[in-house]
Amino acid sequence: METDTVAIIGPQSSEMAHVLSNLANELQVPLLSFTALDPSLSPLQYPFFVQTAPNDEFQMTAIAEMVSYFSWSEVIAIFSDDDQSRNGIITLGDKLAERRCRISYKAALPPGPTAKRVDVLRELDKIQMMESRIIVLHSFSRTGLLVFEAAKSLGMMGKGYVWIASTWLSTVLDSFSPLKPEIANSIQGALTLRPHTPDSKRKRNFMSRWNQLSNCSIGFNPYGLYAYDTVWMIARALRLLLDQGGKISFSNDSRLDGISGSTLNLSALNAFDGGKLLLSKILETNMTGLTGNVQFNQDRSLINPSYDIVNAVGNGQRLVGYWSNHTGLSIVPPETLYSEKPNRSSSNQHLDKVVWPGGETARPRGWVFPNNGRELRIGIPRRVSYRDFVLLVNGTDKVQGYCIDVFLAAIKLLPYAFPYRFIPFGDGHKNPSYYELVNKIKSGVFDGVVGDIAIVTNRTRIVDFSLPYIESGLVVVAPVKKISSSAWSFARPFTPLMWAVTAAFFLIVGSVVWILEHRRNDEFRGPPKQQFITILWFSFSTMFFSHRENTVSTLGRLVLIIWLFVVLIINSSYTASLTSFLTVQQLSSPIKGIDTLIGSNERIGFQVGSFAEGYLMEELNIPKSRLVPLGSPEEYALALERRNVAAVIDERPYVDLFLSEHCEFSVRGQEFTKSGWGFAFPRDSPLAIDMSTAILSLSENGELQKIHDRWLSKSACSSENSEDDIEQLDLKSFWGLFVICGIACMLALLVYFWLMFRKFSRLPPEELDTTSPSTSRSTRLQTFLSFVDEKVEKPKSSSKRKRESMSRNGYHINDESPHRSGRMDRNMSQNGDCWLTQ
Repeated sequence: METDTVAIIGPQSSEMAHVLSNLANELQVPLLSFTALDPSLSPLQYPFFVQTAPNDEFQMTAIAEMVSYFSWSEVIAIFSDDDQSRNGIITLGDKLAERRCRISYKAALPPGPTAKRVDVLRELDKIQMMESRIIVLHSFSRTGLLVFEAAKSLGMMGKGYVWIASTWLSTVLDSFSPLKPEIANSIQGALTLRPHTPDSKRKRNFMSRWNQLSNCSIGFNPYGLYAYDTVWMIARALRLLLDQGGKISFSNDSRLDGISGSTLNLSALNAFDGGKLLLSKILETNMTGLTGNVQFNQDRSLINPSYDIVNAVGNGQRLVGYWSNHTGLSIVPPETLYSEKPNRSSSNQHLDKVVWPGGETARPRGWVFPNNGRELRIGIPRRVSYRDFVLLVNGTDKVQGYCIDVFLAAIKLLPYAFPYRFIPFGDGHKNPSYYELVNKIKSGVFDGVVGDIAIVTNRTRIVDFSLPYIESGLVVVAPVKKISSSAWSFARPFTPLMWAVTAAFFLIVGSVVWILEHRRNDEFRGPPKQQFITILWFSFSTMFFSHRENTVSTLGRLVLIIWLFVVLIINSSYTASLTSFLTVQQLSSPIKGIDTLIGSNERIGFQVGSFAEGYLMEELNIPKSRLVPLGSPEEYALALERRNVAAVIDERPYVDLFLSEHCEFSVRGQEFTKSGWGFAFPRDSPLAIDMSTAILSLSENGELQKIHDRWLSKSACSSENSEDDIEQLDLKSFWGLFVICGIACMLALLVYFWLMFRKFSRLPPEELDTTSPSTSRSTRLQTFLSFVDEKVEKPKSSSKRKRESMSRNGYHINDESPHRSGRMDRNMSQNGDCWLTQ
């Protein structure tokens, strides 16, 4: 650097890059490295430092996506304790956390050549005792091969283990082929990443020339290609700088001249005047090199970073897929996907089959129970009531009950041994707090909790649950009384208001039809008393569709059709409701459900230790002063009988057991929460997934129902077949029909009176009463009413007019039967008609 340097390629290590980058900033000399890929070398802090190979952040993203793809949740990281490896593992932890995975243990080895076999064995001994079997190894080749050799000697390269090495292992595979047998045997089944470089004619020609130069004695890995492209990158940038009139010049840094007393000749260092311009030309690089398209994005990373995913098999390697920042995991080269839109969905992630350590091709589970001789501590509630669910036999360590039997049946289906011991929780005098019981998992006291544990929101924030093995939900239990039939049971289907509105509409429709039919229909005429009786008779006879009066007007028929449809619906609903009232045993209670309790000031009972107390206060805003803790079914019954509480709120399984022995109570309304009971485990524990699978198997083979029947199928009360109050039919169920009928009646009357007024206004003046000089309004109204009340003669039919015409011509025709009714004979006689028989 004392010889007026314009650019530097290197260094190889990130530690040296951190030091030299500060000097490069001062001298404004671009510093390019294809191996110092520490993610913490930020361009904001080191503007003259440029990484010309994919940053380790992308490598760690690829490893995290592989872990997520294979559905593992925890990994163990082994790394050299240097800047690049340490910062790479920190980045890996961040990327795993984005996918709900984590690093369960970090094993730091002495950096570089200082790592000894004894250091490696000490860490591997610890890892063997741990749960996770997914190991990520991020170091350099010497330390990495030492780890694999030690792991092989400890049996950690066998079945069940997964080893994922960073790019250092692919450089070993590419640079030393064929591998020594001892190295090849120690890495069998391991996965590693290799920076992806697209195949091209230029790349093949270069490799051919390289093999000729090296006489095929030195292998070539992708970082050699990045080194080659880095040199060309600087050469192109310098040419552009000079072609555009730039000059190579240097100037002294006054801050360095005053430094003395050091063995470093800092005063000889000069700043490059064109450093910023050369840096900009480097960052504007857009060329096709041996590694593909070389171009930087806005954050100064190479565009389209990608890796080959390689499986160490036999004495060589096998390609199982690719990772790219564009589409994630795939089995086709990334460059073929760049023209398509990015698709990172899980269904679009694919890899070929992998040969894992031990020669297995099935995906390893990724974890085992820790081999530390400790059984899993399973907490159980020490219940004092409803002991059918969990029962600790007095004086013994024996535990039984419905929840315990489900748990024991489930662990028999697990594909591995499950060492455990039950630890009771509670004082034995009252039911324990289930939130405190579940919280013991978070604090590390228990490794799991088994029992009647409801899956509710605040608990899922601190633990993971298995799938529910029984449905549950809060219900309301209240005292009920049986309703017996009475002499007035026939009136129960409708509310009083419904009865009143229905009766009113019978009279309204009858009156409307009478008005519409009065002028033209003889059956709606007669003395006032007879007409009133006709209205009543016609109105209520439509209830049974037995009315005998015919309607002749169009408007009357329209109103009657609509009304008969309404009557049909009302009759059908009444019949169905009355049948239910008379045939089904009914239970009555002022408590209709949770809404009734919320709107009242009554006291409410709940089970001690249940989540119901918190739910009622936090979600339903019921004051704590209204809540009464109850500890057993006997206390439930006593509090309800003495009216100490209006109702008890508890979970459905408890209520079913309670009602099997107390028939004087009943569930009111529907379940107002939906949940279930499950087994609780620590967050991200794979046990939750495996137990869920086992519970599904129990449900499918019927074993879960058998356990339920064995513990919870009690003799039911006869009242369990009874129904709650059958709701009376009220006006809101039929108001639409009444509105339609009312509108029809109003429109019919409006049309009818408009037609009447129109005909009345067209009458000749001589037909009106004009005896007085000025006709008063009352007189005119009276005349109009008289006009409306007049009988309108039916228009003569064509046959009638024909007969009258022939009669005027001297013919008498008998076209009626001689057996016609007497009324017709009399009418014909009065009209002067004569009957002749041919």
